[in-house]
Amino acid sequence: MPRILALDHGTKRIGVAISDELKMIAQPLEFIPAEPIDEVFVRLRGILAEKPAELLLVGMPRNMDGTYGPAAEKVRAFIELLKAAVPVPVRTWDERLTSAQANRVMVEGQVRRDQRKIKVDAVAAAILLQSFLDANG
Repeated sequence: MPRILALDHGTKRIGVAISDELKMIAQPLEFIPAEPIDEVFVRLRGILAEKPAELLLVGMPRNMDGTYGPAAEKVRAFIELLKAAVPVPVRTWDERLTSAQANRVMVEGQVRRDQRKIKVDAVAAAILLQSFLDANG
């Protein structure tokens, strides 16, 4: 049964998370270096081959007042390339505060600082995906 794959796009890394087959629980998967972009798409196609997904959810950064800023423009440009690179429908989801939440969760879980830096992107993607699953469950 296909799952949902979520991406938290950052300038240095792209966090990846995946849902369970029932689309109830999100879990962090990995992060992909954001450059070079061709290698990002090679890795995403590899993930999709291993774990088929029916939807690719991409976090859309918004300002706290709900407006879109420069980061959103970068994500929009990434999505246009993504749509041509993968055979899965792409949808955006509000990602406000996901990285802050991810850091807080890991601090509370007593994850060491050096490990937090490595894991924050995938955890942020999981938080993004979980909010989508909760809203659409």
